[in-house]
Amino acid sequence: MTCAIIDDEPLAADLLASYVEKTPFLQLVGTYSSAVEAMKMIRNNAVDLLFLDIQMPELSGLEFATILPQHTMVVFTTAFDRYAVESYRVNALDYLLKPISYDSFLRSANKALQNYELMNAVCHEGNTRARFFFVKSGYKLVRVDFDEILYIEGVKDYVRLWLTGEDRKIDSLMNMKTLEALLPKTDFMRIHRSYIINLSKVQHLDHLRILIGCIHLPVSDGYKEAVMKYFSQHTIE
Repeated sequence: MTCAIIDDEPLAADLLASYVEKTPFLQLVGTYSSAVEAMKMIRNNAVDLLFLDIQMPELSGLEFATILPQHTMVVFTTAFDRYAVESYRVNALDYLLKPISYDSFLRSANKALQNYELMNAVCHEGNTRARFFFVKSGYKLVRVDFDEILYIEGVKDYVRLWLTGEDRKIDSLMNMKTLEALLPKTDFMRIHRSYIINLSKVQHLDHLRILIGCIHLPVSDGYKEAVMKYFSQHTIE
């Protein structure tokens, strides 16, 4: 996996770079002292993983995370634990507290590798994308067919996939951003930071609540425009 480091503390950045160097599945493509400095590189080059400091001048790591490409995974690195909740709101893969040991760094890197392999395991048969993927749940790899998904719920640092059939669900240790990137946008839509829906399972939309099965799911303000545009395009007057 390609990765980059963004940290305005030279010693912290150098330490992370040394950790990357001895991790065989990571390739460092850049080290930057600010998010503004890194912005051009991120736009022009696909980076799989960012080790991103939170407290930085001009543009914080939390702000920068909101404008990253969908597929880019983020591990926040910070000396302050008070940002943990906010980091999950921007779908960070992990959160490392300084001073960072190689053991904790490697756990985060392995978590990123699992997500990376999962994204690449969504294979193509010819030019047709497979209609399923495998997710890791406990010690098992479980096949999930797209057509069986009702909706997906983000719960702290894991996701819960709700499937057709009575109370069928699968919990998997990944984040919503990673899973959203795997799903075909023609069939699935993010309606809330905590919910992705299968559009074919929608029964009705009522006052920014979507009914799927017997569950009403809220549409948040950040996704309202996209949701209303979709329903407008698929409504017969």
